[in-house]
Amino acid sequence: MIETADQRVKAWVEGVVRHAPVSFGPPERAAGAAGVGLYLLELGPAPLPREQGRPATRLQLCYLVTTGGESPERAHALLGALVFAAQEQADFEVELAPPPLAVWAALGVLPQPAFRLRVPVTRERPAPSVPRVTQPLVVRAVPAVALRGRVLGPGDVPIAQAQVALPSLDLCVPTDAQGRFHFASVPAGTPLGRLEVRARGEVLSVRPEELPTEAGALRIRLALKEA
Repeated sequence: MIETADQRVKAWVEGVVRHAPVSFGPPERAAGAAGVGLYLLELGPAPLPREQGRPATRLQLCYLVTTGGESPERAHALLGALVFAAQEQADFEVELAPPPLAVWAALGVLPQPAFRLRVPVTRERPAPSVPRVTQPLVVRAVPAVALRGRVLGPGDVPIAQAQVALPSLDLCVPTDAQGRFHFASVPAGTPLGRLEVRARGEVLSVRPEELPTEAGALRIRLALKEA
C-alpha cells in the first residue's frame, strides 16, 4: 500500500511541476541537483473518516519535500508551486515547521528550504464472516467515561494543534489553543492501549499504565527540540 501512495504523490508532483525528476531517496548532497525529493521520513497513525463503512486500517505517511535546480531561484520556484498546490488537496496535510537540525545532520546535508507532506493510506480488511445466532441475545452495557488532558511543552507552554490518538480505539483529536484535548467517551475499566501525541515532528507514546483509570485530566509534557 505504501508503494501505491508513492506513485500517487509522484504523479501529483509531475502534474504540478512538469519535466522535473522525482526521487524518493534522501536529499542530494551535491549542490544544484535538479528535481524534487520525496523522502519518506516517518509513518504515523491516522483516524479513519467517519463515512468509512468497511473495516479498514489507516496510516499517515510523512514525506520530506525538497527541491533543487540549476539555481536557487529555480529550486525556490519548484518548492513554492508544490507547497501551494499541496494545500489545495483535501486529504494532504502540509507542515511548514522546519525539521530539527538533527534530521539534516542524520541525512548528511545542510539545512535547506523544505516542507513535510502528510498523506493518508487506507487498507481495507475483508469483512469477517458472521455466524448465525442460535442463542438468545444478551446485551450488557459497558460504562463509558470521558478522557481529558493537556499537552504542554517546555516551561509548561500549551501546545495547540497537537494530534492525540488512541490507536486501539481508532480515535484521534487535536488540542485547542490551551493545549487541551477531550475524548468524550472511552470504555471505563477497560485497557485503552497506548496514547500517542504528535506535534511539530515529535511523537510521544504514553503507556497504558500511565493513563488514568477514572475520569480526570491527564497532563502530558512533550519535550520539543529546537529547530
